[in-house]
Amino acid sequence: MVSVRKRGQVYQYQFDIAPINGKRKRVTKSGFKTKAEAEKAGMEAYNEYNNTGHSFIPSQISYSDYLDYWMKEHCEINLKYHTIEAYKNIVKNHIKPKLGFYRLSQITTSILQEFINNIYVEKGFSKNFLRNILKVLKTSFTYATDVVGFVKENPSLKVRLPKYDIPDEDPVHIFTKEEVKMILNRFQNNHAIYYAFLTAYYTGLRVSEVFGLTWKDIDLENKTLTVNKNILKKNQKGGAKNRNIIGNATTVWYFGTCKTPSSYRTIDIGDTLVNALKEYKKEQEKYKEEYGDSYMKHYAKEVENPYTKKKEIKIVNAYAEINVTLPEVNLVFLKNNGVFEGTDTCKYPFKVIHYELGIPCRFHDFRDTHATRLIEAGADIKAVSKRLGHSTIKTTYEIYVRVTTKMETDIVQKFEQFTLNL
Repeated sequence: MVSVRKRGQVYQYQFDIAPINGKRKRVTKSGFKTKAEAEKAGMEAYNEYNNTGHSFIPSQISYSDYLDYWMKEHCEINLKYHTIEAYKNIVKNHIKPKLGFYRLSQITTSILQEFINNIYVEKGFSKNFLRNILKVLKTSFTYATDVVGFVKENPSLKVRLPKYDIPDEDPVHIFTKEEVKMILNRFQNNHAIYYAFLTAYYTGLRVSEVFGLTWKDIDLENKTLTVNKNILKKNQKGGAKNRNIIGNATTVWYFGTCKTPSSYRTIDIGDTLVNALKEYKKEQEKYKEEYGDSYMKHYAKEVENPYTKKKEIKIVNAYAEINVTLPEVNLVFLKNNGVFEGTDTCKYPFKVIHYELGIPCRFHDFRDTHATRLIEAGADIKAVSKRLGHSTIKTTYEIYVRVTTKMETDIVQKFEQFTLNL
């Protein structure tokens, strides 16, 4: 504990800290006019030392303040941008209003279970969204108990989601050949969309991987495509609605890291896609000449991530008439005038596909379709898994490969062949 004594005309506090090399160590500070001042300053210093530099006492901190601490010390350092943003929205809109006023050490399993139950009853959120809320609770308390030791027991471990009467709807739709033709025919005059869809269908790339491609990533002679980054959108406050003019952007695109280490890959592509991309590249060169100085170009600017303080690449835009000293980035899927809209390119087309063509769809369905058709055709599952950038075959089986009518028919035919000699 803290002791105070008078040294001459002033007071001094002192307290013991951890010994070093077996020798006793103390913190002392003198110069206080009164004993009360020395005692107060000594207790503040002692508490700060005991809490390893924290400006709070872990057992007394509110859950609201702890969530801010957890977000800064864990999430912003270890998680990707979109995950951080999703967590922040859940914390702000759902967790803090109902649980933030509790002390961290005061929260019990029953409090958390009642919170989840009430959200289920009052809000009617989908099971997936409720699962995300529970994930934030569990992740934050796991960090509090297992990493920083602010509380002894994790109250979130036994919290369960309420039982949903209606099972989760599988959003996946495997395109038929006829549906793929309908989609491509509908957008044959909008080449940024047409070739992006074609690339996704023939490669199984994720949407962020498709729109993160540059011409440098595609080797049309050796017929390979390399995935070494993705595209990431960050919304910035202020600015005009016009997203494409430098200085007025409310949406800014960045090159991000791939989803997992196994997502970095080089895959083979067939003649159909190779020939199509060759035509598209020639067309882009023609539009560059036609638009001249008003053609939009894109450049890579190295900036610091405000969360992790690490370097990342921001994509900046400028008309061709402007001299920019940054390295140019030749993105693949652009509008005729060179404007890059990233994954936003697909927003309107998917409405058209759904309402006009009557085909349920997400961009990820191209990936699911690619994987499923490969398996149907008898492709080796390990090769498919590697092509999709999965770390394990199990992921390929459980998430992306869907059972189709053809698969079910093949099973019956194989059993019939096996029993012919009986």
